[in-house]
Amino acid sequence: MASVRTATSTRWAGIPPARRRDERRDMLVRAAFRLFGDGGEAALTVRAVCREAELHTRYFYENFADTGELLAAVYDQQATALADVLATALGEAGPRPGPRTRAGIRAVLRFISDDPRRGRVLFVEARGNEVLAERRRAAQTALLDGVLAMSAVQDPPLVVVVAATMFTGAMTELAQQWADGRLGDDLDAVVDRAVDLSLSLHATAEAHLPRGG
Repeated sequence: MASVRTATSTRWAGIPPARRRDERRDMLVRAAFRLFGDGGEAALTVRAVCREAELHTRYFYENFADTGELLAAVYDQQATALADVLATALGEAGPRPGPRTRAGIRAVLRFISDDPRRGRVLFVEARGNEVLAERRRAAQTALLDGVLAMSAVQDPPLVVVVAATMFTGAMTELAQQWADGRLGDDLDAVVDRAVDLSLSLHATAEAHLPRGG
């Protein structure tokens, strides 16, 4: 224990207090991501996180009130990373619905494939944990608002809102099923089918728009 204290003291020597705290917080979040991503909620205890991060428990409570607060930080970190990836993919795809839809779906599923722990944090475990479920609902609402904002229709009618709602719900479920491994491992095949169905929904909604609106 003495050696751990010595190593800890040496680690933070010469680093300003505010930066020390930020770095310790980041270490705890990354440790929690590894534990939760591999073992789920049962693996996430204060002791386990501090052991994984190689930090004293006092540093945990310096940053978080409990593991629920830490888990929220893990979710937010991964959600932000996904949002950045998605924004880049959509920006490169251009304005047409087909390429944008393909780029968006591929970006989400590829993000999960690159590290399956991301899917567990963002989609799989969210349903059974209230902290994650609340954030998941907020993320889905934000996605819906984003889809509606991309619509060329001002003050979109009900058919557009319904279609956008169905699309965002389907995308969330698609990501969860992909993360669960229930859709196989052929990313291209899943993306192709998802794009076909999404564009069919888009075309149906457009066909029901009021003429002249």
